[in-house]
Amino acid sequence: MGRGKFKGKPTGRRNFSTPEEIAAGTSGRPRTFKKNVAEEEQEEEEIEESEEEESEDEEELEKQKAHERYMKLQEQGKTEQARKDLERLALIRQQRADAAKKREEEKAAKEQRKSEARK
Repeated sequence: MGRGKFKGKPTGRRNFSTPEEIAAGTSGRPRTFKKNVAEEEQEEEEIEESEEEESEDEEELEKQKAHERYMKLQEQGKTEQARKDLERLALIRQQRADAAKKREEEKAAKEQRKSEARK
């Protein structure tokens, strides 16, 4: 009876890495050398973090562009808020003009009363 899994021996011709392949990092890893699970997890985390950073940067750029577009439309008076603001400003100007006209009329009436009182 065997003790657990049987690991077959490699058959056929063995390929050894050349120094150039080792330096380039393209050499084939022998079966006996296994990558640490921790190293794999760390690499995966780094990849995920870099992807998250890229997506955050893209979102930030998107927000900035959207804000710039909105402000440009706002300046042109094409947004709903800009229209409301312009309407409100027009109403205020009208009220101020009416108030100034009323003050002028009252001032003229007051001066007329003074001149009549002198006579």
